[in-house]
Amino acid sequence: MSRTTLDRDAIALEAERARGRSRRRWIAQPAAVLLALLGVAAYIAVADLDPVARRQLDWSALLAHTWEHVELAAVSTVVVLVVALPLGVLLTRGRAKAVAPLVVTVANIGQAAPAIGMLVLLALWLGLGFRTSVVALAAYAILPVLRNTITGIQGVDPRLVEAGRGMGMSATSVLVRIELVLAVPVILAGVRVALVLLVGTATLATFVDGGGLGTLITTGIKLQRTGVLVVGAVLVAALALLIDWAGRIVEDIARPKGV
Repeated sequence: MSRTTLDRDAIALEAERARGRSRRRWIAQPAAVLLALLGVAAYIAVADLDPVARRQLDWSALLAHTWEHVELAAVSTVVVLVVALPLGVLLTRGRAKAVAPLVVTVANIGQAAPAIGMLVLLALWLGLGFRTSVVALAAYAILPVLRNTITGIQGVDPRLVEAGRGMGMSATSVLVRIELVLAVPVILAGVRVALVLLVGTATLATFVDGGGLGTLITTGIKLQRTGVLVVGAVLVAALALLIDWAGRIVEDIARPKGV
C-alpha cells in the first residue's frame, strides 16, 4: 500500500474521530443540563422543606429568577456586541491599528478588576438596579469579543484581501464579504466565552438589586438554607452549560465551509 493511500486513510480516520467527538459534545451537554434540572425537580418534590425554603423554591419564584438572569445576560450581551464588534473592526483599519493594543489593555483592565468591586463602584455612581448590573457585566465581558474580532480579522490571509481588491471590490465589500466571513469562527468563539462569563458573573447582580439566580444563592447563605443555595448554584451551572452548548452549535453552523 502506497504512502499516499496511508496518509489519505489517516486523514479520513481523524476526520471521522472529529465528527464523533462533535456528536458526543452536542449530546453530552444538553443531557447534563436535563439531568441537573431533573435532579432539582426531584429534590424540590421530596425534600422536607421549611416554609422559608419552600417559598424560595416555589416554581414560580424559580422561573422568575431564571428569567431575570437570562434577561441580564441577554441585554449585557447585546451591549457587548454593539460596542465590541464595531470597535474591533475599527481597530483593524488604517491608523487605528496603532492604538489597538492600548484599547485591548483598557478592556483587559475591566475584566481583571474584581466583578463585585466593579458592581459596587458603579452602584455608587449610577445607583442600584438592572441598569448598573448591565453596565458592569458588559464592561467585564467585552474583552473576549473585542480581542477575537481583532484577531480574527488580522488572521485573514492578506493575499485574499489583495485578490478581492484586485477584482475591483471596495474596501467595505472586502471587509464584509471576505474578512468578516473568514473571521466568523474566531469572533463567535469570543462571543461564546463572553456569554458564559456573563451567565456566571450575573449571579453577583443580586448585590446591587439586579435580580437573577444569585438571589437564591445569597438567600441560602444568609438564611442558612443549604438546599436553596445548592438549587441556585445548580441552575446557574445548567444555564451556563446550555449557553455554551448553543454557542458551539452556532459556531459549527456559521463556520464557512473549508475553514
